[in-house]
Amino acid sequence: MSEASEKIPVTLLTGYLGAGKTTLLNRILTEDHGHKFAVIVNEFGEIGIDNDLVIGADEEVFEMNNGCICCTVRGDLIRIIEGLMKRKGKFDAILIETTGLADPAPVAQTFFVDQDVQDQARLDAVVTVADAKWLADRLKDAPEAKSQIAFADVIILNKQDLVSPEEMREVEARIRAINPYAKLHKTSRCNVPLDAVLGRNAFELDRILEIEPDFLEVDDHDHDHDHDHHHHGHDHDHGHGLKHYHDEEMQSLAMRIDGDVDPHRFMPWINHITQKEGPSILRSKGILAFKGEPKRFVFQGVHMILDGDLQRDWKDGEKRESKIVFIGRHLKEDELREGFMACKA
Repeated sequence: MSEASEKIPVTLLTGYLGAGKTTLLNRILTEDHGHKFAVIVNEFGEIGIDNDLVIGADEEVFEMNNGCICCTVRGDLIRIIEGLMKRKGKFDAILIETTGLADPAPVAQTFFVDQDVQDQARLDAVVTVADAKWLADRLKDAPEAKSQIAFADVIILNKQDLVSPEEMREVEARIRAINPYAKLHKTSRCNVPLDAVLGRNAFELDRILEIEPDFLEVDDHDHDHDHDHHHHGHDHDHGHGLKHYHDEEMQSLAMRIDGDVDPHRFMPWINHITQKEGPSILRSKGILAFKGEPKRFVFQGVHMILDGDLQRDWKDGEKRESKIVFIGRHLKEDELREGFMACKA
């Protein structure tokens, strides 16, 4: 069962209170989308599911008439997941809602730490629902809101119907200053196609490169200036104009080596860096070509905890290259870059 494809994908859903997570969860549990999800929520009552849609319920698990099942986190997440695994075949993916105030990291770490869970499930993507109307304020007064944006692989920027195009652009620029790598969907009432949220296989950095082929080449500051062009004239209107974006303490760093890296150098280096800088690294991920290895090595990490394995073969005609991304606070860019480059085979 160790093949990555056999593991059940887990999506972590986070977002500030009132951003629209509940709307999204309701859609997943009630719409006729043809997928079977197991949804783990903090408090079943908050979702307010219509009883007519519930077909069978035991103590903690509710079965919905669209084939999904729903359970509440009471106590230990690992125990709940292990309980769900006994129902294998009943669902294709797991979605976990984290509370609006929480840092998603400890929940994400569950999928690296517990061996039984790790054997059967894999973290697929962290999806953050953000409220276009209030996000700018939240980013000023709530550090968790910033962490949730930085942590995300997919961001659903919701309630776009409530803001002007200028406000929307500004919010988007704020998000991009913190996390240029997440896939962004703008929605009203979370009307995003569900397959945009689920089964993303978010650690396929290839997908990011499709969106923005030159994105690894771009110097962060150039990136910000691109945004500024849309904004001249708006800077003075808001106390939190775009001029502050350069000094966000949250930042992201992407690096690429054309060709192979030496695993005997890379593995000790990445372990050392994540141990030493772990608290300031929120997420790390990469796809690497190891010298003499026909398969791609894919890794991801949350703070100090790393997980990686050899996945599919490099395809014929596919360029063997090694790419990694770090997202965190006050990253030591030069040190990270030099360390990675020294791993070149």
